[in-house]
Amino acid sequence: MLYSEEELLALSGIQHFAFCPRQWALIHIEQQWRENISTAEGRLLHEKVHSQLITEARGDVLITRSLPLVSYRLGLFGVADSVEFLRIERDQGGILLKGRSGYWLPYPVEYKRGRVKPDDRDEVQLCAQAMCLEEMLHVTINSGSLYYGAMRRRTQIVFTTELRQRVENLSIQMHELYSQGITPKPPKGVKCSLCSLEEICLRKLSRQRKNVSKHIATWLTSDESGGEECANS
Repeated sequence: MLYSEEELLALSGIQHFAFCPRQWALIHIEQQWRENISTAEGRLLHEKVHSQLITEARGDVLITRSLPLVSYRLGLFGVADSVEFLRIERDQGGILLKGRSGYWLPYPVEYKRGRVKPDDRDEVQLCAQAMCLEEMLHVTINSGSLYYGAMRRRTQIVFTTELRQRVENLSIQMHELYSQGITPKPPKGVKCSLCSLEEICLRKLSRQRKNVSKHIATWLTSDESGGEECANS
C-alpha cells in the first residue's frame, strides 16, 4: 500500500508516538503544543544544525543538512538534520551523486539534546529517516547515528529487522488514529513529568473520569433516597 500526498504525516511525530500515543495525538491531531526548557533547548540545537552549510565536503564524507525526506510506503514526510554521504567501493551498494565522482552511501545523523533515553523513541525516528532515504534513493542503509548534546558524542544505531518492523507498526497506528481523529486515553507507565504537555494532557483527570461519574451517580441516588425518607417522615 502507498499513501497519497494528502495522507502523509510528519515523520518527527513518530518519536512522539513511540513515547506516548496520547502526546502525539494532542500535538498532531488536536494541534496543541507547549514548550518547556527541554523542547526549547532541542529546538535551538536543531536550528543551529540547520543554519549551517547545506552541503559540506570533508574528504570522503559529503555532509548535507536539512534534506527533505518522504516515504509513500510509510506515509511519512520530514526533514533530516544531517545526512552524510560516505564514499565507498562500487561493490558495496552505494549510489552515484550528480557532480561527484565515485559511489556514496547515505548515513543519517539526528541531533538530540540531553542523553540516551531509556526507550527507543530516538532510534525509531532515525530508522524512519533511513527508510525514507532507502525508498527515495533505492539503496540499503544499515546504520546511522544519534548525536546527544549533553554527551557531545554520537551513538551508532543499527537498523535491525525488529527496529524496522517497529517503525512500520507505529506508522500504521498513527495513520489509523489520524484518520479516525482519535486521541487515546492516557497510558500507564509513561513519565508525564518529562512531557511538555503534562498540564494540557490532564492525565489524572482523564483517568478519574469514570470514578467521578460513578461518585456523582451515587451521590444523586443517595440524595433522592434521602428526600423520599424526609417526605415519608
